[in-house]
Amino acid sequence: MNLGHYLTRTATHRPHATALVCGERRWTYAQLEEESNRLASALLAAGHGPGTAVATVAGNRGELVVAEMAMAKAGHLRVPVSTRLAPAEVRHVLVDADARVVLADRTHLDTVLDVAAAATPPLLVVTLDAAGDTTGGAASGPRPTSYDALVAAGDPAAVAVDRSLDDPAVLNFTSGSTGTLKAAVQTVGNRLANLRKVVMNGDRSANGEVYLAPGPITHASGMGILACFFRGSTVVVLPAFDVEDYLATLERERVTSTFLVPAMLNLVLASPSAPTRDLSSLRSVTIGGAPVSPTRLRQAVELFGPVVNQGYGQGETTSAITYLSAEEVVRGITDDPELLLSCGRPVFDTEVRVVDDAGRPLPPGEVGEVVARGPDCVREYHHAPGPSAETFRDGWVHTGDLGRFRADGYLFLVDRVKDMIVSGGYNVYCSEVEAALYSHPAVLEACVYGVPDERWGETVKASVVLAPGAAVTAEELVEACARQVSRVKVPRVVEVLDALPRNRTGKIDRRALRERDWAGAARRVG
Repeated sequence: MNLGHYLTRTATHRPHATALVCGERRWTYAQLEEESNRLASALLAAGHGPGTAVATVAGNRGELVVAEMAMAKAGHLRVPVSTRLAPAEVRHVLVDADARVVLADRTHLDTVLDVAAAATPPLLVVTLDAAGDTTGGAASGPRPTSYDALVAAGDPAAVAVDRSLDDPAVLNFTSGSTGTLKAAVQTVGNRLANLRKVVMNGDRSANGEVYLAPGPITHASGMGILACFFRGSTVVVLPAFDVEDYLATLERERVTSTFLVPAMLNLVLASPSAPTRDLSSLRSVTIGGAPVSPTRLRQAVELFGPVVNQGYGQGETTSAITYLSAEEVVRGITDDPELLLSCGRPVFDTEVRVVDDAGRPLPPGEVGEVVARGPDCVREYHHAPGPSAETFRDGWVHTGDLGRFRADGYLFLVDRVKDMIVSGGYNVYCSEVEAALYSHPAVLEACVYGVPDERWGETVKASVVLAPGAAVTAEELVEACARQVSRVKVPRVVEVLDALPRNRTGKIDRRALRERDWAGAARRVG
């Protein structure tokens, strides 16, 4: 089979419909089909056959979507590289993936050319910027090939290299909570399962759908792009996330569906202009990528309407394995407040369990590790047998998340296994304390973690960022928590910061905050 065939099919049915928008440029389905065919055929003609690792190192732009479709058509192994990585990390990814072709923007071109200078066999570097705008590379080193020239040299005829469901399709590099970069090997079958889930999602109608991807399309924002093309939707890619630009794009393009991580949602909700915007076109606003507090879900529904939903998944599961629909979010607001703490119920053909340390399923109400299996679940990490053996066991993905099921099948995440605080023998789940902090109107962002304590081993600390113009004391925040959680869970220390540190994927970096306080400690807990 060939995943790129779905674009070809839609281009045949709806050639003049708008397929892709990024900045000032717009592609019809016919134009996207031709450009991706030309790129795919040019790479194949250059000797980069099926299975070749082709990497992209660039910020959001339409050409990344074209490249994704071209790689699917040619059967290449796609290696999307986060632009948040340091140059040394980019080098590590390109070498570890054995990338033979790299498409890079101007910002990252020098780093890629440095890798190319030492590569054997030679590495094809393709610059996504106009030839006159590129610099870098030693005078005697490799010179980049222009993207435009490469596309012009290709054949517009449809490309569809047949691939097996078990063939690797994407190397999804992630650091997780360990700090070590490793790649989940997502197969053609995994990506097909993801497509099916998006297409079958009842909160997103294919009729006139316009999907806005505001975050890096190398990650969660871009996971549903192929499914959009399968359904004949329009994909709008935001070059960079700016809250006012995001809101203006929702209005201008009459966006019907979008995806936000909690950090983006916080900024949207804090925008003074948000309530004045015409957001009536929206039919689905998905929150994902990290836990979101009940307070933020309520505020999101107030702003966007009853169209807010959330999903839970990882790079190791390719797509969401549980889902809380917009209808269920509304029910949580009106009738079942606990439901707003849930990440939903298992969806479609993925099986989810909560298990003990021996891998035995636990009954509802008991906390254990969340594991999953199904056609969307990855089987291994690339070049990492140790982590693979730890994460992928007996056909199950061990997520590293602690959770519990309610009797009616709703899953509640309580913490990461390595983030749980043990204070005086009691388990404290960071997400529960953070939810209490988010209920205070002065709190924009919060991160809870354990710090050394001579008496209790660990105690609870919270770092918060205040909403613009807000003022609150640490004592007031402690009191707000004390009204909602038991005494052992109340933060003993609350600090106010200008900003919280973030990891490579833009999530709050709890590990960095924790390491700062544990530096020099004689004994480490957890």
